Amino acid sequence: MPDLRETRKKLKLAIAAIVVADLAAIAMLLSPLVGSESARRLQLAQLWQELQQKTKQVEPLRGMDKKIVTAQEQIATFYKKRIPAQDSTISDNLGKLAAQNGVRIGGVKYKLDDATDMGVRPVEIEADLSGDYLHLVRFINALERSDVFFLVNKVDLAGEQNGAVKLQIKMETYLRTGA
Repeated sequence: MPDLRETRKKLKLAIAAIVVADLAAIAMLLSPLVGSESARRLQLAQLWQELQQKTKQVEPLRGMDKKIVTAQEQIATFYKKRIPAQDSTISDNLGKLAAQNGVRIGGVKYKLDDATDMGVRPVEIEADLSGDYLHLVRFINALERSDVFFLVNKVDLAGEQNGAVKLQIKMETYLRTGA
């Protein structure tokens, strides 16, 4: 027959350990170190709000490795399609756009700058144009929509004679280097 005294002694020790653990938990719950229930709820709400803010801040960075690869592909495509490799392409494109929009080119000055680290060489263009106001507006719009990347920096009214408007336009484009 099993010894009941030994089992009873072990059971009393186990109950005493549980009672001590309960007393420690109650003391911790009621102690000023932990704070009241409302203070804990407030702290939880603040931490939750902080988590939401941090999540919103990090959201644009998710999938950054894929975004970088996509951006590099888009840049390469942009350079290939919109940045010419030969300077004659720039003048040809300007001439075609002027003819299509009924604008006369009086003179064009090109200034090539030094190549950049990005593999392009800036080209500053100054052109004297003349034509009807509407044709000039269409020409500038066509420049901005052209396959060759043109960036119009400045448009000056040079004068008006017999209904024809004269403009001086300053713009820039780029040439690919090493092509």
